[in-house]
Amino acid sequence: MTQHTKWQEFQRTPTSARDGALEELRLRLHQQVITELGPLLYDQRTSGPDLERQVREALHTALAGEKVPLSALEKAQMAQDVTDDVLGYGPIDRFLKDPDINEIMVNGPDRVYVERRGVIELTDVTFGDEAHLRRIIDKIVSEVGRRVDEATPMVDARLPDGSRVNVVVPPLAIGGPFLTIRRFSVDPYTVDDLVNFGTLTPGVARFVEACVQGKLNMMISGGTGTGKTTLLNVVSSFIPESERIVTIEDAKELQLCQEHVLALESRPSNIEGRGQVTIRDLVRNALRMRPDRIVVGEVRGAETLDMLQAMNTGHEGSITTVHANTPRDALARLETMTLMAGLDLPLRAIREQVASALDVVVHLVRMRDGSRRVSQVSEVVGMEGDVIVLQDIFLFDYGMGVDAEGQTLGHLKSTGIRPKFSERLEDHGIGLEAELFRQQAFARKVVGLR
Repeated sequence: MTQHTKWQEFQRTPTSARDGALEELRLRLHQQVITELGPLLYDQRTSGPDLERQVREALHTALAGEKVPLSALEKAQMAQDVTDDVLGYGPIDRFLKDPDINEIMVNGPDRVYVERRGVIELTDVTFGDEAHLRRIIDKIVSEVGRRVDEATPMVDARLPDGSRVNVVVPPLAIGGPFLTIRRFSVDPYTVDDLVNFGTLTPGVARFVEACVQGKLNMMISGGTGTGKTTLLNVVSSFIPESERIVTIEDAKELQLCQEHVLALESRPSNIEGRGQVTIRDLVRNALRMRPDRIVVGEVRGAETLDMLQAMNTGHEGSITTVHANTPRDALARLETMTLMAGLDLPLRAIREQVASALDVVVHLVRMRDGSRRVSQVSEVVGMEGDVIVLQDIFLFDYGMGVDAEGQTLGHLKSTGIRPKFSERLEDHGIGLEAELFRQQAFARKVVGLR
């Protein structure tokens, strides 16, 4: 039987059987390439183009020895799939190159979801089996010196482009492993981008810029996936080039454009349970590094107390983020996390620390249409009795409703209140025009509600 006849017979094979044969071939080729190249794949001295050339040569040799008849298109697709497996991140490699996708969610080897423009959708992409998915996961976490196994079944990591990675494997992940990748733009968003997206208005952008340049302490709050890290990147871009900035994160995500930036990243314990370096350790150490600004990617535990003390002891202009549903909830979470430091502090003392340390809270929400918006910009005024007083400077007008396509029509509006720290900004030579705080009428009825 000639090669052409074999190909014709293969084409007449039922689709499911042919797909299974192609998958077996892909796994076989993948294993052959790994076996042939071996340690070369992990040799840091081998350049990317040279490694890719050798992989393709080994793949071509392996493919030539196969008896499965393939069309030119199938050969090209097979070569690309195996190359993605060996050099990239397997079936999800294409999603990592798609600028419209900002989240990849792998719920086991057979179900891969993506979030495209704020909408989650199921894809037709699958992994060969659980072992295939584990190989890709091991490759991702090993690139940043971390590991994931039964002893350490959860891990946070990052890709070379800064994308955030979370992995959960069995026995914690039933039906897993589970892999979640939150992508960030290769070119960091600018404030103009956020204004164009409708995340905030030009007036609020000017206000936030003045707060950063005036060295006010700021906290960005919001729920999961609301864009806190993206906004933190943009807000941090307002810090003057002349200042020394120390960033502290669990996994490095911030992409600051200034030159004088020192990035610190926490470290989990090793296989012997030693060597852990926490966010709290890094915050304490940052105080000895002569920072002009401290930027903490997110406070989530005992490091909150050290962060508040830093803000209260001369490290003005510090910025951080926190998970919370409202600005008021964000302050309550700070109180709770401060208590996690293990010190027997009275609640009033903690609240005084919070009220004295923070100046501005910027809150983000994710709308039903998938868009991320700043919904509140509030000033922390101080204490009134035992309560921290918040004063809204800008509020989102939900009363404007949605259009016929379900897109949110509302935007941030000034409440007409001029913040008390305006005089402090003026002392720094930063003036805020009165027009910025002119009271705007809020909609009283819902327009265009479907």
